[in-house]
Amino acid sequence: MSPSSRPRPPEPPVRPARIARTGGAPARVLTVAGSDSGGGAGIQADLKTMLALGAHGMSVITAVTAQNSLGVQGAWELPADAVRAQFRSVVDDIGVQAVKTGMLATAGLVETVGALLAEVTVPVVVDPVGVSKHGDALLATDALDAVRTKLLPTATVATPNLDEVAQLTGVRVESEDDLRRAAGAVLALGPRWALIKGGHLAGDAVDLLTDGAEEHWLRAPRYDNRHTHGTGCTLASAVATFLAGGYDVPRAVTAAKSYVTGAIAEGFPLGGGIGPVDHGWL
Repeated sequence: MSPSSRPRPPEPPVRPARIARTGGAPARVLTVAGSDSGGGAGIQADLKTMLALGAHGMSVITAVTAQNSLGVQGAWELPADAVRAQFRSVVDDIGVQAVKTGMLATAGLVETVGALLAEVTVPVVVDPVGVSKHGDALLATDALDAVRTKLLPTATVATPNLDEVAQLTGVRVESEDDLRRAAGAVLALGPRWALIKGGHLAGDAVDLLTDGAEEHWLRAPRYDNRHTHGTGCTLASAVATFLAGGYDVPRAVTAAKSYVTGAIAEGFPLGGGIGPVDHGWL
């Protein structure tokens, strides 16, 4: 093969700017999600992302998992009262400028969190976590209806991957041409914007962001790196952070996509399975 005919490596990812401080304090972003003991996803990934992008991250822990690079070995949800108390403790005293949700585990927790989010006036990013990177279930089957009716209507942006789209709507995406249909089905459940993540498709990593009126197609090169644990959590947390920093939705999602693309490119091996993305690559 001649040098000119060899495939070119992907271009380096664009480095997004960190959000600016206002009044001397960083933006305040709250994550409502499960804990990943391996540190690659969940609450841990969310807080690392928020710090890397210039925000002060706070947390409401909904569940504790025993988790590593090989999968999820166990999961234990917290009582609804504990989740509610954490949320009120943070919101009523410190205040928040954006909220991101992740693993909620049960119908009762979904309903609890949905009711709490219905009371806030800040942007909400809902990552409707259904399964882990390794295929482990992180949401009870009987909680899907609560996600549809109680959680997604509170979302400024919903960020399902293709498996989660199928779980929630029955729409199966086989190609880029199906992304628009998937987005319409998700928007019908109530979020203002849908970000359909097409990372499981072949070719470039392409996502569709739409509110039903305008569309933004976001493309990034696919890096030859299997260490992608935590990508969904990281992307949703980055979107929430940029929204807290005053970005509008298309600009926030575009910046978040750049950030997670770089984190994937710099993902590293850890343990014997799938390693995490690098939240500190900036």
